[in-house]
Amino acid sequence: MPPAALAPDMAAACGSSFEARVFELARASNPDLRDFLRSARPAALLIDFFCSAALDVGAELGVPTYFFLTTCVASVALCLYQPVIHEGTTLSFREMGGDPVRAPGLPPIPADHLAAAVMDRESLSNRHFLELSQRICDSRGVLVNSCRSLEPRAADAIVSGLCTPPGLPTPPVYCIGPLIKPDEETGTTKRHECLAWLDGQPEASVVFLCFGSMGRFSAEQVKEMASGLEASGQRFLWVVRRPPPPGAERRPPADGDDDGLDLDALFPEGFLKRTKDRGLVVTSWAPQRQVLAHVAVGGFVTHCGWNSVLEAVAAGAPMLAWPLYAEQRMNRVFLVEEMRLAVPMEGYDKKMVESSEVAAKVRWLIESDGGRELRQRTRAAMRLAEEALGDDGESRAALADLTSQWKKSAAAES
Repeated sequence: MPPAALAPDMAAACGSSFEARVFELARASNPDLRDFLRSARPAALLIDFFCSAALDVGAELGVPTYFFLTTCVASVALCLYQPVIHEGTTLSFREMGGDPVRAPGLPPIPADHLAAAVMDRESLSNRHFLELSQRICDSRGVLVNSCRSLEPRAADAIVSGLCTPPGLPTPPVYCIGPLIKPDEETGTTKRHECLAWLDGQPEASVVFLCFGSMGRFSAEQVKEMASGLEASGQRFLWVVRRPPPPGAERRPPADGDDDGLDLDALFPEGFLKRTKDRGLVVTSWAPQRQVLAHVAVGGFVTHCGWNSVLEAVAAGAPMLAWPLYAEQRMNRVFLVEEMRLAVPMEGYDKKMVESSEVAAKVRWLIESDGGRELRQRTRAAMRLAEEALGDDGESRAALADLTSQWKKSAAAES
């Protein structure tokens, strides 16, 4: 059976919004999902937020349906509360600029730090996210890739019903994380060169810079970063990608995009030679989880994607926050203002993070008392995460509760 496709009128309504298209494609796939569920007869159905329309199919067939959200608890709280915010103003978030958006259990969030998909009040993507709040409330529960001990205020606000729009039930919340994805397969068992290089560096001395699968910067910003790293005097491991063409910053890089990247031409003249004794630059990819867990790594400059944040927490690596797109700016607020596991790289919300800021923050992270205190807080968070996943931990108990429910449901069907 061919994959679902959008009708021309719906494709036109979605316009250039990636999020709206994915929501509508998932909705168009409901007939195929219905056929599958009728034949498979599962004990439960887990869906992500883009597949919220699948809740209708689960209800029709009597399949208990849950959301599995690979975000922080704070993002779930904000999503649930968004209709309340919507009803309290006539403005789009875009019109609010840096004015604070408030929700129970969360620090104030500058409106311009919300995801682009909800910025315009009347957009189709924003309507989908408003509808998502009700869909979550109608589900059997929400699985979240976090643990309550990392985000107690947000978790308590949801459980207490403070985030649920009036007239809707509060769904059960199951914090089952942090679940860390395994390293990507590279087609070889050979240990990555960067790990051997880290073996030769002092403990907690290296700053790791990596910005996810879509994190790319202009050539001008790369030069500023390089100048800042050189001026900091600190050791660094930096994953560099080819700068995108103008206007294509959010286009996912294709396989091979970074092949043949001329680093000497990309960096300030002589940068690689001058920093060769304390820095290593790799192109395209590094085994991030293994790097963060290495004893030589003393800090992580990150785009604040939630998977990367969890890997840093699991490794006890303090963070410098440099968000780029999607929900990453919100994550920056939660990390800095609520969890206190990161400090921001100032200027990320403007056209350029200057070399002086890069130098100052990297130096602060490795050398200052403040940096050492941040590292201690992150190590404490690491222990909380480990306890949550332990034999008697809260996350393991939440998952055991769920699986018990699913087994009972399966037994009842047989």
